[in-house]
Amino acid sequence: MKEDITQEIVFDKNVTASLDNGLLKIQGPKGSVQRFFHNPKITLTIESNKIMLRSPQSTKREKKIISSFRVHIQNMVKGVQEPYVYRLKICSGHFPMNVSVSGNDFIIKNFLGESVPRKITFSKEATVKIDSSEIIVTSVDKEIAGQTAATIETMCRITNRDRRIFQDGCYIIHKAGKDLV
Repeated sequence: MKEDITQEIVFDKNVTASLDNGLLKIQGPKGSVQRFFHNPKITLTIESNKIMLRSPQSTKREKKIISSFRVHIQNMVKGVQEPYVYRLKICSGHFPMNVSVSGNDFIIKNFLGESVPRKITFSKEATVKIDSSEIIVTSVDKEIAGQTAATIETMCRITNRDRRIFQDGCYIIHKAGKDLV
């Protein structure tokens, strides 16, 4: 059964939003985020301090897409007000690891005694800091913060060893809004 669906996302006065051919830009006190939203059956409009999502004659598919759009926009609005923070724990039981950040490169030296350092390049929108035995990843975009933390965690993946004994690596202990430990 087709029906008319309208949902709205209300945001504070210190947050501004602009829409240009499906590219939604949200700016706030902590930064700005942009994302492309396009669906021919869904229209986005911006009124004073709210974003309206509307779909006339929508089916189950459009209802799902509107809900996804709404959650993405809410995450964007929340991120520009308070950045998303992920925390990772550095565990080195067998070999002393040396973890460093230089620019947009994250480097781990002497992981399990390896002579070649492991290195990743993370996004410019994320900031990575090392605080003694913790790695702190922050970003106004939830997806970039989560992807950066997940990439750091997977770069320390152990193969060909018993993971119950070799527990060295970097592990996520706090996600944005959740404590895992």
